Amino acid sequence: MSTNAQSILMIECKDVILREFLVEDVDAIYDLTQQPHIIEFLPEWSVSKEQRLNWLTNYETVENRQFIKAVADGGDVGELRLRLGVILKETGEFIGWCYTGIKEELPAPNREIAYAISDQHANKGYTTQAAIGMINYLFENTNVEELSAIAMHRNVSSNRVIQKCGFVLVNDIVIKEEAYHSYKLYKADWQK
Repeated sequence: MSTNAQSILMIECKDVILREFLVEDVDAIYDLTQQPHIIEFLPEWSVSKEQRLNWLTNYETVENRQFIKAVADGGDVGELRLRLGVILKETGEFIGWCYTGIKEELPAPNREIAYAISDQHANKGYTTQAAIGMINYLFENTNVEELSAIAMHRNVSSNRVIQKCGFVLVNDIVIKEEAYHSYKLYKADWQK
């Protein structure tokens, strides 16, 4: 991992690097959000390119900096969100994202980890590497003691990634008329 006040947060994994969102990522993020499987499972990410640029410029990159500063100031990240791009080491291509933030539909504490990967890079282990990289970062650098993850019942790939990362099924929930599996991962268990 590398970061300081002037540099970009990057977390190195085996085949991918997690890197904080940059405004220059707008085209890559927009293109990913238009892929059918991302629209199916993460429809709220599918917005116009203009809206995506607005969010990147005025909210996402700004909040990323606030999150990184909170980590530097002792690790109390509160309700801040962190959005990291998944970059393929081999090519430098932006192939997905990994996210952490508060999931209001879950009981507190409810810091969620979520992710998406381009369809041409699915089923290669990159999503699991990214999720593990994010989990390590959060448990090693913040005051986060537990993480949540949810996946639609029908999203077999996402449920598999969550389970590979060590999350344990807690219950099933319904959000916006869609059935989800809800999982938890505790720092104490992760460190074992």
